Amino acid sequence: MRWQQLFADLSAQWEEADAAAERVESASRARAELGGVLLADRLRGAVGARVVLRCRGAGQVAGAVTDVGPDWILLGAERGAEALVAAAAVLSVTGLGRVTAPPGEGAVRAGPDLRRAVRGLARDRSQVQVVLVDGALITGTIDRVGADFFEIAAHALDEARRGSAVQGVTAVALTALAVVRTAVPGLD
Repeated sequence: MRWQQLFADLSAQWEEADAAAERVESASRARAELGGVLLADRLRGAVGARVVLRCRGAGQVAGAVTDVGPDWILLGAERGAEALVAAAAVLSVTGLGRVTAPPGEGAVRAGPDLRRAVRGLARDRSQVQVVLVDGALITGTIDRVGADFFEIAAHALDEARRGSAVQGVTAVALTALAVVRTAVPGLD
């Protein structure tokens, strides 16, 4: 009878040691997996959710996450306006849920980069407000996009981009871009 108790006790200790080792390994595996998650993956998991991005130069930018690229976040803002946020300008994000999208090896990394997103705004001739990482604000129309910069014709948002309305043209380094907000006609 004593042998049975000894074997039962040893068996219980063995099972507890195995369970403890499994818990440690599982926690270690979870930390390793989390260590590979990018902020873009967290944001892709929040598509449709309202978040607040704290951005260098622009302060808080709020809206529903519409899309996420390799180096940008698109937020749907109030009254139909949109905000294209350079990921490099993001300091923090509030409002993320518990969902994380699978690592963005596919769509996010292969999607259009910030330069191509800005080029789309130039092609559409959208009137925009550009906020730089130092807080400077330029309003107008993006005329053209180079390899690492874009040019914006500065003019009032209530005027069309015409030669007489243009106050000047500014070349902006893409690395200096914090946020581009699209202007909604008829709204300030």
